[in-house]
Amino acid sequence: MSWSISVDQGRPSRTALAVALLRAAHQVLDTPVVFADPVALPILGPDAERRIRADEARLRQPPARFLRAALVARSRHAEEGLAAAVGQGVGQYVLLGAGLDTFAYRNPHPDLRVIEVDHPATQAWKREMLRHAGVVPPAGVTFAPLDLERDTLSTGLTHAGFDWDRPAFFAWLGVTMYLTRDAVMDTLRLIAGLPAGSGIVFDYSLPADRLSPGQRPIFQAMLDRAAAEGEPWRSFFTPDSLLPDLRALGFTTVEDSGASELNPRYFAHRADGLALGGVSRLVHAQVDGTAGYRPEGKAP
Repeated sequence: MSWSISVDQGRPSRTALAVALLRAAHQVLDTPVVFADPVALPILGPDAERRIRADEARLRQPPARFLRAALVARSRHAEEGLAAAVGQGVGQYVLLGAGLDTFAYRNPHPDLRVIEVDHPATQAWKREMLRHAGVVPPAGVTFAPLDLERDTLSTGLTHAGFDWDRPAFFAWLGVTMYLTRDAVMDTLRLIAGLPAGSGIVFDYSLPADRLSPGQRPIFQAMLDRAAAEGEPWRSFFTPDSLLPDLRALGFTTVEDSGASELNPRYFAHRADGLALGGVSRLVHAQVDGTAGYRPEGKAP
């Protein structure tokens, strides 16, 4: 199966494919791995490793190396946050903009319900990729195709069987930069109103004026690539402005981490140069549920 044919026919996110390729490249090129994903290669087809090896020289250079580090760090960070939430009794996990994320097909938590939310075209393409790879979605996985031009996130979650009376954990990775600030805040507001114990891990990009001269070429290369794929970046945040906004929405615990915190945690003592470049940051936010969000039409 040709990746390019699948992408062109289904019109899913090209960025989702680029992310999946870098996640798979991590399994092939980087030792030791920071984020072990045994499904990352199979989902891309039988010639995935050959393609990665053929492109190895480029993949070992910035910005690909920095971007790969960011992708595996955010996935590991999210799944560590999820594991902690499951340990506290959370039984619902929602992947917003799931792309080719593979968590649901290697889920170590037997009682965890997983909901994958994505654009219908991207989700249909993913299901085709899974089928060709021989990966059967487990019973606890629900696909929630959602076109935000027609439906709201709350409607999509309700249709997927999301339980608004139980806490949930969300992963929202590689998405906020493609949305307007208002759209980002609307989604965070919804999550901030969920029951106590709910939480989210998401990433965001810093604006150019917060980057060093060495970081700006990497940042610009990422912007240029996204724009060339027809998916331009639209929003940027800073820790000092984002924290009060998150508090105002109702998040009670907020951990905002950048390269200075995450490189020692995930990339210490490496000889291959794999490390975060500092363009993006990760937020792990939790709520106490006092806002009492209810989707339209649901009684409190």
